[in-house]
Amino acid sequence: MNTIITIGRQFGSAGHEIGEKVAQYFDIPFCDKTILTRAAKESGFCEEMIQNHDERPTNSFLYNLVMDTYSFGYNSSAFVDMPISHKVFLAQFDAIKAMAKEGPCVIVGRCADYALSEFDNVINLFIYADDDFKVKHLLATNPDLTNESKARELYIRKDKQRQSYYNYYSSKKWGRADSYDLCINSARLGIDGTVKLITQYVEDIESRRNS
Repeated sequence: MNTIITIGRQFGSAGHEIGEKVAQYFDIPFCDKTILTRAAKESGFCEEMIQNHDERPTNSFLYNLVMDTYSFGYNSSAFVDMPISHKVFLAQFDAIKAMAKEGPCVIVGRCADYALSEFDNVINLFIYADDDFKVKHLLATNPDLTNESKARELYIRKDKQRQSYYNYYSSKKWGRADSYDLCINSARLGIDGTVKLITQYVEDIESRRNS
């Protein structure tokens, strides 16, 4: 196994759980929130600040100006003048590249496919799902959600954030088929069926690459 797998996902599509199971199948690292921890450690940023910017672009000049007081580690004048949201993105970008250089892994979200566009051993996936599946999955996994309406409001808001983040920082379009190698509706196959499809797809790609 020598493949890096990136997973973009709609909120509520079970993309996180699917990514975990794929990583377990191949016995390789699963990178999600660990990206934030590594980005904070290697850039010198406060981890809480990176979490606050995670897949959430902001255009607030005042907020960026205030948060700049937390910046450490990078000294170039271009970097110093950059908005804090851009600095956080670059810190995550560098962390993703560093993880990929260490070996095969599964990386969820955060424009990982764009960050690794120069790597030739990457497979980029996008997981989406039907409305009913997302609502049921969110209600089952989020005790704070009390009704279907709240679940819909949550995934609509989260997906808008992810779409805005991806489209702003990458040269591609979030969720559009030509931005990925494979797009899968997890509602059709369920979590385990989607994992089975992904692992078979990766194994077939690796077989062709090595033949």
